[in-house]
Amino acid sequence: MHINVDFATILCILGLPVGTDLHLRWSAAGSVPDGEVQIVTADADLSGRVAVVTGAARGIGAALALKLAASGARVALVGLEPDELSTQAERCARLSPARAWTADVTDVRRMNEVSAEVAAHFGGVDVVVANAGILSGGLFVDSDAAEFARVIEVNLIGSSVTARAFLPQLIQSGGYFLQIASLAAITPAPTLAAYCASKSGIESFAYALRAEVAHQGVQVGVAYASFIDTDMVQGFDADELLQELRAGYPWPMNKIWPVDPAVRRLARGISRRSPKIYVHAWIRGSDWLPRAMGLAVAGRFGARSVAGLADRLGATAGQRALPFGPGGLAGSAASAAQARSAALSEHAVTTSVPPAVGAPDTAPG
Repeated sequence: MHINVDFATILCILGLPVGTDLHLRWSAAGSVPDGEVQIVTADADLSGRVAVVTGAARGIGAALALKLAASGARVALVGLEPDELSTQAERCARLSPARAWTADVTDVRRMNEVSAEVAAHFGGVDVVVANAGILSGGLFVDSDAAEFARVIEVNLIGSSVTARAFLPQLIQSGGYFLQIASLAAITPAPTLAAYCASKSGIESFAYALRAEVAHQGVQVGVAYASFIDTDMVQGFDADELLQELRAGYPWPMNKIWPVDPAVRRLARGISRRSPKIYVHAWIRGSDWLPRAMGLAVAGRFGARSVAGLADRLGATAGQRALPFGPGGLAGSAASAAQARSAALSEHAVTTSVPPAVGAPDTAPG
């Protein structure tokens, strides 16, 4: 017996995009071992669109930029690490026109420049993915104040700066703005206070922005993901105590998920201008639960988990003062301070004009 099921309710329950072709086949006897389930999803098609991805030097940003290029989009990669960014742009350019722009997403002036340059280079902007983000961990009481604030600055303020810079282009094209949020926006986790605060903030920001720009033809989406196997998560997991804490989360929240399926789902959502993208299907259920229930479970589980690790976390706090992974270090408060200092020094050198040869040192009295 062969049964075809294709209706939105079943797809929503399974966390699959509407439009998925779902085929279920059972043997005549209906035995489970003989049954099979085949899921076929159409790939994304972004032919001719111009897509901007921030945080594109590595991780999800780099993988998504490559996937969008493979889907036909012309891609602008924005990030902090020039060498990594150039490498990723070269990979994308083998599939579709692509170019890299080095920028700190918290720098309003620079992001406005990037927006103008991208529009001039590609002739407009259709999609913007606010992906740039960093992650720090450890107990709040032991955290470095500047680095804690920097996580919120990059993840939350950086997303708003990105939106502000590119909204004129998106309004002109009737485009799509995708905010990469996190399961952390739905279910806060101990030792990730700055990250959870920033992701909850950008989720609310995106929903508020959606209502403000809908009448201008701009659609705003929010994407939710859990732990994905990127440099950032690998850096997090390299911390023995944080790895122990993550491994103790309830399944499937304790699992580290592969990159490729995540970016495929993101790209499909972008091509459909989806209001919500659940990078892992099971997050849909978490989002549907009453928030009070999720907060209660997270609070009870988190308190018990931290109680067993608090002393060791406190004793080793110094080893987790900076954000995780190479991208986190590049985006850290320490790196930002060095960049500002270097910029000020360069500005001082370029604006100081030496006196002409033979000219008096002072103006005549």
